[in-house]
Amino acid sequence: MILVSFGTRPEYIKLKPLMAEMKEEIPFKVLFTGQHTDLLSHIDGPITRLEIEDGSNRLDSIVSSMMNRDDIFEGIKAVIVQGDTTSAFAVALAAFHRKIKVIHLEAGLRTFNKYHPYPEEFNRRAISSLADIHLAPTEISAGNLKKENVDGKIFTVGNTVLDNLTHYFPVYTYRIVITMHRRENHHLIPEWFEKFDKLAKDNPKFEFVLPIHPNPNVYRHKGLLKHVKVVPAMPYAEFLPLMASAFMVITDSGGIQEESSFFRKKSLVCRQKTERVEGMGEFAFMTDLDNIEENFYNVMRDHIPKADCPYGDGTASQQIVEILLEELHGE
Repeated sequence: MILVSFGTRPEYIKLKPLMAEMKEEIPFKVLFTGQHTDLLSHIDGPITRLEIEDGSNRLDSIVSSMMNRDDIFEGIKAVIVQGDTTSAFAVALAAFHRKIKVIHLEAGLRTFNKYHPYPEEFNRRAISSLADIHLAPTEISAGNLKKENVDGKIFTVGNTVLDNLTHYFPVYTYRIVITMHRRENHHLIPEWFEKFDKLAKDNPKFEFVLPIHPNPNVYRHKGLLKHVKVVPAMPYAEFLPLMASAFMVITDSGGIQEESSFFRKKSLVCRQKTERVEGMGEFAFMTDLDNIEENFYNVMRDHIPKADCPYGDGTASQQIVEILLEELHGE
């Protein structure tokens, strides 16, 4: 029996196609770590829920709540964790303490700066140090793991998030899609929103759309957006067609860099560092408050990428199930 762990919406989005592919081939159960409780309505089958005891430090609480939980791992031969959340690290560490195999989905992403993003960069490095099977999305990610001389086997499979997108047919409209939510940008939200609003005011033929993140550090500044269409946060199934119809994307999200590339949309990445380096210069452009206008107009003049998506072709889940059947045979 495999334990599949997730608790956040991005984790679920990337694990959903894999679980669908596993359903007919590999028995598994779900550990729900509880960050986004609305996900429970989407989950079929046996679920174990982790109750996180709140303390003065949320990250500490996540890790400590996962420790000494033998009941969670009873009968489990391997665990799958996705990405770089603190709960993914905690589950991987607890499995390692019990000598249970750790399978890391989306392995090998790096910025090489432990504070950008924080705490995600540490979490994914720590998971890599104890994982037995590394499912890297790209050759660059796999190369990072090889340079670090990690234990375990490394497979390059593409990113499972793209498996959700294969039935969409992208078009280009005069719509600019914006998202912003990352912790590292919270103190800069007023400045970013003022820049977005100026671009919208100066380019009235474009519709600028921003699904507002519910985090209070973002939401309370929505009044600064006078010329941007602010809409409530969208379910994933509603957001995908919005992005598929965009002219370009402005974001601080890692996952959206991958999804927009699959849809052949260029993106302005509002971050100091990114772990998605494969698309830089063709699909994505690092952007700060000083150069966002310059980058925006450069992309406007040449907005269709000429290369293929560097993050996969939408078949990652099929490849992973084949790998797991081979690697876990008899366990």
